[in-house]
Amino acid sequence: MISQFLPILVATLIAGTPLVYAALGELVVERAGVLNMGVEGMMVIGAVLAFMVMMATGNLFLAIVAAMLGAMLLALMFAVLAVSFRANQVAVGLALTIFGTSLGSYLGKSYIGMAIVIEPSQLSALAGKIPLIGKVLGQLHPLVWLSWALFAGVWYFLHRSRAGLILRAVGEAPTSAHALGYPVNGIRYVATLFGGATAGIAGAYISIIYTSLWTEGLIAGRGWIAVALVVFATWRPVRCFLGAYLFGGATIAQLFAQSAGVGLPSELMSALPYIVTIVVLVLISRNAALMRLNIPASLGKPFTADG
Repeated sequence: MISQFLPILVATLIAGTPLVYAALGELVVERAGVLNMGVEGMMVIGAVLAFMVMMATGNLFLAIVAAMLGAMLLALMFAVLAVSFRANQVAVGLALTIFGTSLGSYLGKSYIGMAIVIEPSQLSALAGKIPLIGKVLGQLHPLVWLSWALFAGVWYFLHRSRAGLILRAVGEAPTSAHALGYPVNGIRYVATLFGGATAGIAGAYISIIYTSLWTEGLIAGRGWIAVALVVFATWRPVRCFLGAYLFGGATIAQLFAQSAGVGLPSELMSALPYIVTIVVLVLISRNAALMRLNIPASLGKPFTADG
């Protein structure tokens, strides 16, 4: 029984990892009072830049750094427009997604159909020798483990650290935070850049580790799912983390169903992860009072020092 469940568990962890990165980054951004709907575009840029650098150098570290920097540049563009110039955050985020997706398609045009051969990780091989959990860890790339560390770090930062308390104060009552001497827009810049960095890692993971190839539409709406996860998880890291693996599990379920010859159109089966994730999270978050209690009070609202 365990031997049959193990491949499903491993596949679920692998499939859910990019959403862990993207959703946790967006969670921090929104806790600071900024609504960045450009996650999809940042993931696309991260994916294509990582693939290009990996093809050129074969160095995974450089590829991830390139993905982070590229996505952070888009995040910086968003911050300048939405935070400094106080443009509508939804409109800027949508424009960022369109720009990032289009630019990614242009940059990756000559790489379509190419594949990367990833050498087995020595760290994974060592982890495979750990008793009990080695059978799982040994089949996972270290970037999957890093996503767990990111989750622990975000949870601790938001709920146990003074810096996290300040960030949440900026998202809840920026005027009060400013009166206490905290640089509200500066904190929002840092949070937005952090969200860009994690979106870049998510995109790099998809193009290099998860699929090891580049094609248009590779991100396949995962950026939108990440934004939805944050909202439906009522801005809680634990729910974001579990919701990401819910999506991963649904993805694996539809692949198993297709291989088993389930008599449903392939288009419907491909949409299954998105449908299941959204339906379940809507059911979880249908408590309107809980949503109002947890939503950052100043989410999406620009701040000016003069009020």
